[in-house]
Amino acid sequence: LTPEDLIIVLALALYGGLRGTTHGRHALFLVPVAWFVGGLFGMQTEPLPDYPVAALSFLLLGLLIAADLRLSLPTFTAAAVAISLTHGFFNGIALKSGPAGLGLIGITAALFVLVALVSALIVSLRPPWTRIAVRVMGSWVAAIGVLMIGWFVRSNMA
Repeated sequence: LTPEDLIIVLALALYGGLRGTTHGRHALFLVPVAWFVGGLFGMQTEPLPDYPVAALSFLLLGLLIAADLRLSLPTFTAAAVAISLTHGFFNGIALKSGPAGLGLIGITAALFVLVALVSALIVSLRPPWTRIAVRVMGSWVAAIGVLMIGWFVRSNMA
C-alpha cells in the first residue's frame, strides 16, 4: 500500500465511523473485498495512462467528511465500493511485477484491520468536539486532493 492508498482507506473509515455503526460495518467488509476484486482485475490489465484518481478520491472523501454530509447507506456503500474497486485496480496493475497473489492478500488483510480500528474509534467518540476534529481531518484530506490535482495539471501542461 502506498501512502495515498492509506489515506483513502482512512478517509473511508473516518466517514463510515462518523455515520455510525451500520456505515462503519459496511465499510469494514466491503472496502477490503472490493479492493481485492479490483486488484484481481488490475493484474489482468496493461498499465494505463496517468489519471489523478487518488487526487479526486481525496477531494471527494475529504469534502464528504468536512461537510459532514449524510449519505444514505446505499449511496455510501456504492461510493465506498467504487472507490475501493478503482484503487484496488491500480494496485493490481502495480503488483503485476511482484508477488501479486500474496501482496494482494496482504493488502486486503491490512485494509480490514485498518478500517476496523479507525471506524470503531470514530464511532466510540462521544464529546461533540471530537466530531469537529474528525471533520478537520477531512478538510485536510480535501486540501491534499486539491494540491494533487494542481500538481497533476501542472505536470501535464509542461
